[in-house]
Amino acid sequence: MQIKTATLLRLLFLLCLPAFVFGCNQKPSEQFVIGISIPTQREEGWIRGVRYLKEEAAKQGYSIKLQISDNDAARQLAQCENLIAQKVNLLVVAPHDAAAASVIVDKAHQFGIKVISYDRLIRNAPVDLYISYDNEKVGELQGRYLTQKIPKGNYVVLSGAPTDNNAAQFKNGAMRQIKPLADKGAITIVMEQAVKDWLPSEAMKLVENALTANKNRIDAILAPNDGTAGGAIAALAAQKLEGKVPVTGQDSETAAARRILEGTQSMTIFKDARRLAAETIIAAKKLADGVDPGATTTVHNGSHQVPARLLTPVVVDRSNLEQVLIESGYLKRADLK
Repeated sequence: MQIKTATLLRLLFLLCLPAFVFGCNQKPSEQFVIGISIPTQREEGWIRGVRYLKEEAAKQGYSIKLQISDNDAARQLAQCENLIAQKVNLLVVAPHDAAAASVIVDKAHQFGIKVISYDRLIRNAPVDLYISYDNEKVGELQGRYLTQKIPKGNYVVLSGAPTDNNAAQFKNGAMRQIKPLADKGAITIVMEQAVKDWLPSEAMKLVENALTANKNRIDAILAPNDGTAGGAIAALAAQKLEGKVPVTGQDSETAAARRILEGTQSMTIFKDARRLAAETIIAAKKLADGVDPGATTTVHNGSHQVPARLLTPVVVDRSNLEQVLIESGYLKRADLK
């Protein structure tokens, strides 16, 4: 009798073990699983984005399978194929290469998996939803800030990685402000270059070249994000010009906030990654369930009008950094010292 009781207890333990491991409310096989493909973790903005996506998914009781492609389009495709093979319920893709990522959408759809284009737009594919900030507005805010500060003079115009659709949108928005003044002759664009993979080191080299070619007579620098702004400012610092030449940015990174307080970077654009993550996770479940995800507009990606949710960016400089970044809890005051 004792042997039978012991055996029964062991069987009960084995049956109950999954509940202890996975929780009693939901069996593992029933949990909603989101596959997420991110291009890089080299920048603070992407690190924050992943963290908030994980936090938001956990709040909802969802599971995440995460892949980082390290700015490699072929690796991103292979990783997404692996996520599809694992039968995730939905795929969230921030593409390294906007055009190459169209294959990912096609493959996901073959298996009935819907795709959200996260932060960056996937081109030439029937994307189910695009969630991002209004990227042309971002560029417009950068360009307006710079032209109001420096309406005349020599400009260096940097743009992001050529493989990133966002980079073209940022530049288009900025040039709507800069080009009219350039056409009038008030502004001279002495350099107009894309920055490979958004690398700060590449931005630094470009600005060094511009300074040399123009005998340090540079009056303003359009840097598309905070990383490239840091590279540009390093080149200026080598010539003791940091703080004397306005430089734009975006992403509200901790290092950029420090530079703004120090006076070497003029501004950044705040795109709250917490809100972007929350919107994405909510929309993911709705899409997978066949429910309207709440698109507010459409964006043409070269072949399709893609349903989209575009959030509103905010300019941050010394006048409002405390209110927008510190009081909101996005950055910690202690980290800016």
